[in-house]
Amino acid sequence: MRGNKKISVVIPCYNEEGGIARVIPALPEFIDEIIVVDNNSSDRTAEVARNLGARVILERKQGYGCAYKAGLPAAEGDIIVTMDGDGTYPAHAISYLLDTLLFDNLDFVSAARIPVQWIHSSNMIKRYVGNVVLSIVTCILFGIHLRDSQSGMWVFRRPVLEKIQVISDGMPFSEEFKIRAFKHPEIAAREVPVQFKYITRVGESKLNLWGDGFRNLKYLFSLRREV
Repeated sequence: MRGNKKISVVIPCYNEEGGIARVIPALPEFIDEIIVVDNNSSDRTAEVARNLGARVILERKQGYGCAYKAGLPAAEGDIIVTMDGDGTYPAHAISYLLDTLLFDNLDFVSAARIPVQWIHSSNMIKRYVGNVVLSIVTCILFGIHLRDSQSGMWVFRRPVLEKIQVISDGMPFSEEFKIRAFKHPEIAAREVPVQFKYITRVGESKLNLWGDGFRNLKYLFSLRREV
């Protein structure tokens, strides 16, 4: 519990047995419910998550958005926290994000990753540049100033799920969720910076930098006709 509110964490996973073994123990003690969505994994993701106290939901339809569409409605908390299962998001930032949401009476908070330590690799540089490009396009198309449009770490009140409906079943789910939340007249949304270290993820990355990047960019233009 935090601020007399029940807190749920929802984590989509595809073959993340190593990552989830690091993520769950790092979560704050006040988390009431941990939901891991096993997106048709072929490894021990589900077994590891259950052994660490998580409730596992199996979603066989492949896709980042599909996993969230299965996990978010199943969460029982008053406030829902999201993060990836690869061990790259700072679990310690959850407290700060929650306090911001509660004290400032917000409905939706998205974490903007502010890099404080880099792994000097072409992969990390490409990720950073791609995020900047997508965030700039989001600002131009939708009038929303987001420093980190691709962040997978959000904190929001349960009623937000009833006010927006995300279409994407894939990687664009993240950017679409934020755009719809920030554009909705009844949702008080804010982006909050958190310190972030570009560390090596646990396990193999499922992100296709060029393919997913261009798909996310293309999706922004198609979404512009609807939002």
